[in-house]
Amino acid sequence: MKDRAEGCLLGLAVGDAMGAPAENLTAEEIAARWGTITGFLTDSPSGTDDTEYAAFSALLLLEHGHALTSDHVADAWIEHLAGREGGFPGAGFSELGTIENLRAGLRPPASGRHLHSWSDGLAMRAAVHGIYAVGDPAGAARLATIDGVVSHDGEGIHAGVAVAAAVAVAMTGTATPREIGAAALAAVPADSWTARSLRVALDRAGDLPGLLDAVVVRAYPWTDLAPEAVALAFAAFLAADGDLPRSVTGAVAMGRDADTTAAIAGALAGAHGGLDAVPADWRAQIGPVTGRCLGEVVAGLHPIDLADRLAAHMEAPS
Repeated sequence: MKDRAEGCLLGLAVGDAMGAPAENLTAEEIAARWGTITGFLTDSPSGTDDTEYAAFSALLLLEHGHALTSDHVADAWIEHLAGREGGFPGAGFSELGTIENLRAGLRPPASGRHLHSWSDGLAMRAAVHGIYAVGDPAGAARLATIDGVVSHDGEGIHAGVAVAAAVAVAMTGTATPREIGAAALAAVPADSWTARSLRVALDRAGDLPGLLDAVVVRAYPWTDLAPEAVALAFAAFLAADGDLPRSVTGAVAMGRDADTTAAIAGALAGAHGGLDAVPADWRAQIGPVTGRCLGEVVAGLHPIDLADRLAAHMEAPS
């Protein structure tokens, strides 16, 4: 479990750092600028809010375990985030909306009901719940929902639940990539936008143009739509048959919210393949979290250390 937890969180951090320079670009723009993606797009790769929020959610699990409640999460947001000076560089709209709601005195689930409640901000951090609830996709979905209602609603919750459930299954080491994708689909309402997008990912993972045409909402000005992001991430993971380097680079090459889609794909592939699935030269370029977005509460934490602590604290639900 320790090895797969390390692979999951390091894969998430790798995908986040690799995708960051390509965020909000189209697949065509990425190909024109970088050609075929084979690794990091800058000599100094750095993670974004995706890795930082995953670290923050991991800390909450380490403190509360399966007893985690949405009030615990909201209180932590208020204590460590809502009163922070200097803003939240790189934070998404959903997180900023949540901060404003919490500052106004709203509590979950009302705090997660804002104009960007359907964003991929929960999906980007939900892998930690799958690590903690290894082998228990329903338990992972429960924890992701508890975390998620503080900042999201509706499709934003569904997308995070899909990631958490899939990682819980991937962490067992016995499931194929297709079975991992099926676990994500089974965890969300069949008639949801997230489920419809996941079905496209499962059916058209190897057809990039068809996939993009089917799931990308090009008329919308932002790229953080949760059903779109999880579909692209799972498609990249499935097209690569679970191979981490190809999962991550494939997600980056698709563009859109590239740091988040690549982070999710990396988390899935890392949970599936373990630490050795992450190339050694990529591992060496991932350092501790900078805290640029969330500050000192996560600054200095390393994905490997967090993974080891999660693995050491895993427990059966009470």
